[in-house]
Amino acid sequence: MIDINDTISSCELAYLGDAVIELLTRQRLVEKGIHGAGNLNKAALGYVTAVAQSAAIERVLPVLTEKETDVYKRGRNQHSASIPKSASAAQYRRATGFEALFGYLWLVGEHERAKYLFSVAYPEVESDTENAE
Repeated sequence: MIDINDTISSCELAYLGDAVIELLTRQRLVEKGIHGAGNLNKAALGYVTAVAQSAAIERVLPVLTEKETDVYKRGRNQHSASIPKSASAAQYRRATGFEALFGYLWLVGEHERAKYLFSVAYPEVESDTENAE
């Protein structure tokens, strides 16, 4: 098992977590039957923006283990040189912690846990994606 405390920074976890969330998002949207790259990209915005991820972590926090909460907080508290104009600093920090959590879960092989937390994080987006077609 990988010891993330000694070898992998929060920044690196968030980098990987961004890709994991993107993969889970793309899988969900394709499985929903959304067609066309433009429609898929538009629907993905409900998942991958800092604002969407900031809201998503609030839904996930109550079901996190102590270790998962620690990883989230470590990622959230990481200093960032830039913040997108579309999100507040607090939203961006929460989104970074959310991404770090998913990076951690992927690295330690907790793929099913990542999928479960993804479903908790984005329950209402299911119906929203149907309108993107």
